[in-house]
Amino acid sequence: MVQTSGTEPRKITINDVARSAGVSRQTVSRALNDKGEIDSDTKQRVLDAARALGYRPSRFARGLVRQDTMTIGLVIPDLLNPFFTEVAAAALEAARTRGWHVVVYDTADRAEEERGTLQVISSQVDAVIGYFSCSESELEAFTRGMPVVLIGREGGSTRFSSIRIDGEEGVHAAVAHLVAQGHTRIGMLDHHTRAEPSIRHEWFTAAAVAHGIDAGLVVGADQTADGGGTALRTLLAAHPEVTAVFTFNDIIAIGVLREARRLGRSVPRDLAVIGFDGLQLGALVEPPLSSVALDTRQLGALAVEQVARLLSGLETLDAEDLVVRAELRLSGSA
Repeated sequence: MVQTSGTEPRKITINDVARSAGVSRQTVSRALNDKGEIDSDTKQRVLDAARALGYRPSRFARGLVRQDTMTIGLVIPDLLNPFFTEVAAAALEAARTRGWHVVVYDTADRAEEERGTLQVISSQVDAVIGYFSCSESELEAFTRGMPVVLIGREGGSTRFSSIRIDGEEGVHAAVAHLVAQGHTRIGMLDHHTRAEPSIRHEWFTAAAVAHGIDAGLVVGADQTADGGGTALRTLLAAHPEVTAVFTFNDIIAIGVLREARRLGRSVPRDLAVIGFDGLQLGALVEPPLSSVALDTRQLGALAVEQVARLLSGLETLDAEDLVVRAELRLSGSA
């Protein structure tokens, strides 16, 4: 990437390669497309310059595909998690309306699988949408010259477009509702698959502090229904006075509902439960799950729209337009 003054790195173009190799743009094109009308020394000089600059011509730029036959790589950490399945379905629908092909990759939420996917994906697709836990420099190394749109990247992104999830107001509303119902001992089940607390934990802590209640009743949970049940037992063993629980996601919350039933606790009379995601599945459990709900269709549609703009050279959506806000949706569990 070429660094521009005071800004983020600029995408390398074919003109940059031409200047570096001391040849014309047409000569670069012939060298990269293995055309015969160029001597071997010049071709090698062009290839060396492209490699040194990190230039990666897209299949579209090389004329190998049309705009309506784009192939998009959709990278999902866990297709067994209904939230990611809903986001994937929304992205597939949005891509289908454009006539695009979509290849879905499941990284099983493992760093080694993610790297393996990135090694494969760069030569197979024209753009990438999805969830990544690797550093931005590592992601850039695998996807040079390719449009990339991240989803739900905590902490924001400086090099790539990112669809940001803002649940702060929704989590504050959830805690405010529980306090208004008389709950003063509210626990949280955060994820424990990463070293640092989640941004949702931070939102919960801020809301609890704002209402003057203990923000330290937090236990880590696997992001599964079984993980939710196990974490609830751990939380109640340490803090039996807890009467309400906010969870990192709806799947954990559904595990809490099941475990509360096993423990003889009525929901919401003995234990109020609020999840995060707003899964369609939440309406099918008993009692129906209250949740800080996201619009998963909006997540997928925004990602595809931004990719379309990046590919076509149109003005991209700005950071404020790339935010999906979560809102409290009350139902039978709280």
